[in-house]
Amino acid sequence: MDDLNKTFARLRPRLQGIAYRMLGTVAEAEEVVQDAWLRWHENDPQDLDSTEAWLVTVTTRLAIDRLRSARAQREHYTGMWLPEPLLDDAPDNPEQMLERADQISVAFLLLLERLSPEARAAYLLKEVFDADYAEVAQAVGKSEAACRQLVHRAKAQLSDERPRRKVSAEVHRKLLEGFAQAIGSGDLKAMRALLSDSAELISDGGGVVIAFPKPLLGGQRIAQLFLAGHRRHGAGMRIEVTRINGQWGALRFIDGVLESAQSFEIEGDRIVRIHVQRNPVKLARIAAAWAA
Repeated sequence: MDDLNKTFARLRPRLQGIAYRMLGTVAEAEEVVQDAWLRWHENDPQDLDSTEAWLVTVTTRLAIDRLRSARAQREHYTGMWLPEPLLDDAPDNPEQMLERADQISVAFLLLLERLSPEARAAYLLKEVFDADYAEVAQAVGKSEAACRQLVHRAKAQLSDERPRRKVSAEVHRKLLEGFAQAIGSGDLKAMRALLSDSAELISDGGGVVIAFPKPLLGGQRIAQLFLAGHRRHGAGMRIEVTRINGQWGALRFIDGVLESAQSFEIEGDRIVRIHVQRNPVKLARIAAAWAA
């Protein structure tokens, strides 16, 4: 039993990674992985040709089923839905950080929402987890030819929305630090200079706290929004630049309480999109981790 538990513990990060990217929430991903573990023990693990392949297949199919149900529920979600953000450990080098951002950023997870559950699973397994098409076909339950088509179409569907001019992790961090400093000092001109004219801000309050029901458009309006926050909270507002979902983001605290986790899309030398997670349910893990 100890050996089996060690085997599952070794594979858990991969299974958790698949489930989180499929579902966009940590709790649902953990439930899927736990269900996979239970089903694994209902069988005789010793009889499996490949424990990893079996667990990946079960986790993927459970996530596909869960995503179908989640999409129906999200049709009744209050306001705009954003994935649950994650705090990140530091990758070994800037190149790895940029690669990780391409695989798990909030922007990337939102792009995946455009795909069908099966296409999302096939794309993730092939492009993010480096599975071959035989493994993808087994996990998704389709032929290799069908999976090739799913991945090909998914890549074409997502390519038009990926950033044209990627910036390095260091440039991303420095720009974001400048923006955070401008917010903290209430410098409207500096904030505006770092925002694209066509920038947009998307927020998720989950019906629990106030959030915009649709994207806030325009760099000037967004800068004015942050200025209003500075004027309202003054010294009670604190912004911490940290790694969120593989790239530099910001946590905003009001009177010591985590109010939002903010992810930024940057092209060239301007912020083009800000995702603001304000739903306390989706902030709970970050708040607990930060406090610890």
